[in-house]
Amino acid sequence: MEAHGGEILFRGTGISKFFGPTVALDQVDIEVRRGEIMGFIGENGSGKSTMSSIAAGIQRPDKGTMEFLGQPYAPATMIEGLASGVGMIVQESGVVTEITVAENIFLGEEKRFRKGPFIDRRAMNREASEALATIGFTDVSPAAPISNLDLQQRKLVEVAKVMHAHPQLLIVDETTTALSQQGRDILYDCMRKLRAENKSVLFISHDLQELMDICDRLTVLRDGKLIATVAQSDFDEDEIKRYMVGREVSRHYYREDYGKAISDEVVLSVRDLTTGYGLLKQFDLELHKGELVGIGGLSHCGMHELSKAVFGDTQVLSGEVVHVPSGDRITSPIVAMKHGMGYVSKDRDKEALVLSASIRDNIVSAGLDKLSNRLGLIHPGKEKAYVQDQIDALSIKCENMSKAVQYLSGGNKQKVVFGKWVGRKSDILILDCPTRGVDIGVKAAMYQLMEDMLASGCSILLISEELTELIGMSDRIIILKDGEVSGSFDRSPDLTEGEIIHAMI
Repeated sequence: MEAHGGEILFRGTGISKFFGPTVALDQVDIEVRRGEIMGFIGENGSGKSTMSSIAAGIQRPDKGTMEFLGQPYAPATMIEGLASGVGMIVQESGVVTEITVAENIFLGEEKRFRKGPFIDRRAMNREASEALATIGFTDVSPAAPISNLDLQQRKLVEVAKVMHAHPQLLIVDETTTALSQQGRDILYDCMRKLRAENKSVLFISHDLQELMDICDRLTVLRDGKLIATVAQSDFDEDEIKRYMVGREVSRHYYREDYGKAISDEVVLSVRDLTTGYGLLKQFDLELHKGELVGIGGLSHCGMHELSKAVFGDTQVLSGEVVHVPSGDRITSPIVAMKHGMGYVSKDRDKEALVLSASIRDNIVSAGLDKLSNRLGLIHPGKEKAYVQDQIDALSIKCENMSKAVQYLSGGNKQKVVFGKWVGRKSDILILDCPTRGVDIGVKAAMYQLMEDMLASGCSILLISEELTELIGMSDRIIILKDGEVSGSFDRSPDLTEGEIIHAMI
C-alpha cells in the first residue's frame, strides 16, 4: 500500500477560509501524491469538508493557492474541477431527485446524447448502464427515477458518475457513512483501482480504523489547523486520537456493564409485522423497560424499514406495534409521539431536520405540545429556555439558537436531532444509525447519553450498520436477512463480530 513514485499531484499552500468570525481553515498546507490514498480526519468542524470542497471547486479559499498537475489551479465550480481531473463524492446527497439515474450520471453532459432537437435516451441509458457496471453496481435501472432509490443506492450512483469521468484525484467526503459493508466494498475497490493506476484519492472519514486499514498516509486537522501527517508505518490509534482532540481519549467508550438484569416490564410489542415489497416479514419483538435492543444486517435486510414501521411512519401489510402500558396501537408518528416515542432517522438532512430552519425551530418542532398552553400559544421565554437547555445539555456548538441548521457540522446537526426527542423527554427511542457521520468525541457523548437514558428507565431500539457499536451498546442483538430474523445474540464480553457476520450472510 505504499505510494508509487511520490510525485505531487495536488498541492494547497496557506489555504484559509472564513465564515464570518469563524475560522474554518487557518493556513493549511496539504500535498496529495500520485499513487496514494491520503486520509483526512478530525473532529466535526475541524475543516476537513471545507478543505475538500475548496479542492473540488465547490467554494474558493479566502487566502492561499493551489496547484494541480504542476499547474496553478483555481476551479470556479465543481463541474470545472471535474473537467480538470478532480472529482468529488460529497458528504450528503449529491443527486437531483426529480430526474432518472442516467440523467444524474450525465447531468450537464446531455448535449453528448443530442440527436437533433431530442435526447437519445436509449444511448444515455446504455452508457449509464456501463458506468454502473464498471463499479460493480448493477442493482438499479438507469431509466429509473432516482427518487425510487434508497440513500445507499443514490450514493453509489454518485460514485459511478464521478468514476465515469476518470478523475486523476478522487475526493471522498465521508461517503462510507451512507453505505452498508457491500457498498463500502464497492467504493474501496474504486479507490484501490485509482491508486493502482497511479492516480490519487483524498479520503475523508470519521472512522479511524477504516482510514488506518486503507490509507497510505493520514493528515489530522483540528480547529482549522493542520496538526500532523502520519505515514502508514507510523499509524498508532491512540496517538492519532490525541492529535484529533488535543487530549487523551478513552479507548473504552462503549458500555462496560455485563450481566445487567433486564426488567420484566414490556413497553413495546411488535407482532407479526410485515411491510410492502417483502422488506420485512412477520417480525416479532418485545422491548423491555430500560433495555437497548440492537438491530443489524446487510443492505436491504429490512432493518431501516423496521425503524419506520415501529414509529408508524410507513404502511404495514399485516401485524401491529403496540404501546403496552396504554394498550394503544402505533399507527402514525403522532400516536407514537403521544406515547413518548422518538425517532432519529438515518437520512438526517432529508427526514430529521429542516436545514433552512433555525436550531430553535428544529428542536421545538417535536415539543410544541409540551410548550403550548390551552390556547395553543407558546411563551417566547419558555421556548427559549427549552431550546437552551438542549444546547447546553448536548454541547451543541453554535453562535446562537437562531442559526440555520444547514451551517452546522454533521455532529452538531445530529445533536439537534437528539435534542428534539430528549427535550420532550421521550422514553422510547428508535435510533437508526444515530452515529452516522460524527466524530469520536460526539460518538462518545451520544453513547453516554444512551447509557444515561437507559439508567433512567428509557428503552432504545438501535439500528446500526457498525458491528462494534451493536456489540458494545446492545443488551440483545437481532440480525435480519431478507426481511426475516436470521440470528439473535445476548450481551456478552465474548460475543464476536464473526458470529454476527455468520448470521448476516
